[in-house]
Amino acid sequence: METKKRLLEIYNILYSRFGPQNWWPADSPFEVIIGAILTQSTNWNNVEKAIGNLKKYNLLDPNALYKVDETTLAETIRASGYYNMKAKKIKAFLDFLFSNYYGDLNEMFKTPMNLLRTQLLNVYGIGEETADSIILYAGNLPIFVIDAYTKRIMSRLGFLEEKSSYSQFQKLFMDNLPHNPKLFNEYHALLVSLGKHFCKKSNPNCAECPLSR
Repeated sequence: METKKRLLEIYNILYSRFGPQNWWPADSPFEVIIGAILTQSTNWNNVEKAIGNLKKYNLLDPNALYKVDETTLAETIRASGYYNMKAKKIKAFLDFLFSNYYGDLNEMFKTPMNLLRTQLLNVYGIGEETADSIILYAGNLPIFVIDAYTKRIMSRLGFLEEKSSYSQFQKLFMDNLPHNPKLFNEYHALLVSLGKHFCKKSNPNCAECPLSR
């Protein structure tokens, strides 16, 4: 089966099995961005606690967070782990946002997608997965996010070797699927769900996996 048809079949099977995932859980694009930075090297429960603290102190706003000092920010997001480093990363993003777009996310997302991606990758603490999560989930722009779950699943299905680069995995999806942010959003979230429940790193439940056939 050609790659495009196979990828779409996988999506349809996963959607039938898991249903809509409603990603990214957030009240605003800015919350998505902060969540994408906070979720590095931690689980989502810890991110939710940190975001809850930011909301409690009315800091989940570009202007408010830009004005707060880094030490206070670090203490507020302590629940997320590596809080000093993450505070520095958030501050670096805010410096970028205000220096280039006057703190306006709408203006930022008007930038051509590939250029914006390059800009984000030049911000301290923002790697490919975080940049693409910001672009897709906060900006609603069509770029496919790659993570460890995606690499594991697609390599086990024989598309690429797991050690293949981020860009190689991304190219697999970008070259073979319609450039629809809603599709990319749902597909990535479904792969995460499959990875968490069936396609685990150790002791995968292949017998009951929706993609077993």
